[in-house]
Amino acid sequence: MPQIVTHTDIHAAAEDVWSVLTDFEQYDDWNPFVRSVEGRSNPGGQLEVLIAPPGGRAMTFRPEVLVRDEAREFRWLGRTRAAFIKLVDGEHYFQIEPIEPGRVRFTHGERFTGLLASPMMWFVGGQTRRGFEAMNAALKARVEQAA
Repeated sequence: MPQIVTHTDIHAAAEDVWSVLTDFEQYDDWNPFVRSVEGRSNPGGQLEVLIAPPGGRAMTFRPEVLVRDEAREFRWLGRTRAAFIKLVDGEHYFQIEPIEPGRVRFTHGERFTGLLASPMMWFVGGQTRRGFEAMNAALKARVEQAA
């Protein structure tokens, strides 16, 4: 199963990282990859997400929220179908893991499944990884600057 996994350590409490990560109204101020998120962020809710990968074109999709575990994990599932064929599903996740007092590891990843998952990774995997890394660095800067 193709996937992208990135990490960054942030010198802040998990609650501080969570607060910035889930304040979707502020994304346009700091997030270079996920430019906007709107909708219901509780499990089962639907979001409208606009991403802008570096060097790629912006796109909007409407994933379903799978997990919202305060100060630990936020996860959604985006689906692309043609008729009844699963072309690409992307399970996107953000995880916050305390590693010592005042320091967490932020994991940002996505698992891809479906008929076009591997070819899609070949075409846009590098851009997507760079987008994840850019968001991670911007989140780290925003949270650490506020702390």
